[in-house]
Amino acid sequence: MKLKNIKVEERMEHYNVNGLSIALFEEGQISGTESYGLLEVKSDRKVSDDSIFSACSISKFLTGMIVIKLLEEGYLDLDEDVNERLVTWKVPENEYTKNKKVTLRNLLSHQSGIKDPEGSFPELKPDKGLPSMVELLEGKSDYCIVPIEVQIEPESEFHYSDAGYCIIQQLIEDVMKMQFYQVVNEFIFKPLGMESSFLNTTMLEIDKREFSCGHNKNGKLVEGKYPIYPYPAASGLWTTSLDLAVLVLELINALKGESKIGISKSLAKEMITSQRGKNWAGLGVFLEGSEKELEITSMGWGVGFQCMMVAYPRIEKGAVIMTNAELGVHQLEGIIGEIYNSLIS
Repeated sequence: MKLKNIKVEERMEHYNVNGLSIALFEEGQISGTESYGLLEVKSDRKVSDDSIFSACSISKFLTGMIVIKLLEEGYLDLDEDVNERLVTWKVPENEYTKNKKVTLRNLLSHQSGIKDPEGSFPELKPDKGLPSMVELLEGKSDYCIVPIEVQIEPESEFHYSDAGYCIIQQLIEDVMKMQFYQVVNEFIFKPLGMESSFLNTTMLEIDKREFSCGHNKNGKLVEGKYPIYPYPAASGLWTTSLDLAVLVLELINALKGESKIGISKSLAKEMITSQRGKNWAGLGVFLEGSEKELEITSMGWGVGFQCMMVAYPRIEKGAVIMTNAELGVHQLEGIIGEIYNSLIS
């Protein structure tokens, strides 16, 4: 894929975007990178291939990948009641779980019957400390004040849910007896050489030289500079566009039977297959089109950042676009949308 008919710096100025990083891939290989602007407004820190951005909800794509890897290893089951393996917290039984139980399949595809409480899952507040997953799910933290429970029968409706991914995180931690970020380090980051990817939400020991600050729609720094989401599986990933491209290529390679980390063709295919009649919902990714034209996407939007991953797995092309700007409009309505349209035109 190549950028065509777009003056990136001019569009960045138009949208008040300080920094932008793009990784392009085709024929199953990284084909190019583009770096523009600054990691922090009014600084001399320039964006480079090594620049690390908040991926926000693209974390859910990563979570989909670690789940299928753990399915492959036999640690998890896609269609089993998650309460069978949850230990420290369980999905409360109620009238909606009588006939259908909550499974990994419907958590990953946002069809578990769980709806996020209004105003829940904001960025980390230093004065309120780091919540545990159990506190979150029990509604005993400032980040989610309502206990999480099933509100409609599983698989009956689609509701985008951070809470669902928090349950996936707790399940993985209970089964693996390790913190989520440790599991991902062992099974994904290290074997794929994703050395610039981080899930440890405190980031206290990380040199911030390569980390981008977040900026608002006016191009000004957001409060605290580095907004952190204390829900790694849902929105906690900090990474580079290149590392994310490596992860996408691992999925594409798995579809060809060439996975580096041992993911089978069948499970890779399941990840990009429409789930339970919702043709746009895969496992940790969103879908558009079919067969050779199949497009998979994952988007991130949080305080100070917006980004997008798009791939065409059947023709082995795609791109990762990361910005340190929160424009206040959907990705496809801002600079990311203009870049996306230039790539697919």
